Amino acid sequence: MINISCQTDPILDQPSRSNVIQASTSVFKSQKIKDCDVSLIFVSDEFLSDFKKKYFQKDHFTDVIAFRLNEYDELFIEGEIYISLQRAKENAKTYNEPYAKEVSRLIIHGCLHLIGFEDKSKAGMELMKQMEEDLLKSTNWKNIFTS
Repeated sequence: MINISCQTDPILDQPSRSNVIQASTSVFKSQKIKDCDVSLIFVSDEFLSDFKKKYFQKDHFTDVIAFRLNEYDELFIEGEIYISLQRAKENAKTYNEPYAKEVSRLIIHGCLHLIGFEDKSKAGMELMKQMEEDLLKSTNWKNIFTS
C-alpha cells in the first residue's frame, strides 16, 4: 500500500494534502512501486539549511532533501522528503515558472530520490529532469495549493 503523509510549518503556505498525496502517489505508481510509507514535510529555508549542515556538512540553502529510512535494495520504501517552500518560491522567480509548478517539481524530485534516482552525474541529472517534466504533465500541479 502507498501511504503518504503531509505536514507543513503553520507559518508557511499550506499545500493541499490531497494534491500533495496525488502528486507523490503518481511518481511511485509510474515506477511500479506498490508499497511505501513516505512523509512530505514543508519547511522554511532555515530549517532545511540546518539539516543540510547537520547531515551533509554544507552551509547553504537547498530546496529539497530526501532521506531514505531503509535500504535501497528493499522493495518497501520508507522515507521523508523535506521541501523549503521559501526556496521553491525563489526558484520559481529565477526560472520564471509558476510557484505551484515548482513545488510540484520538488515533490516529484524528492520521490524520485527515494526510489533511488540520483542527480550527481550529468546523465543522472538529465534523466531526472526528463522524468520530472513527464510526471508534471500527468500531475494536477496547478492545484497544489487548492483543496
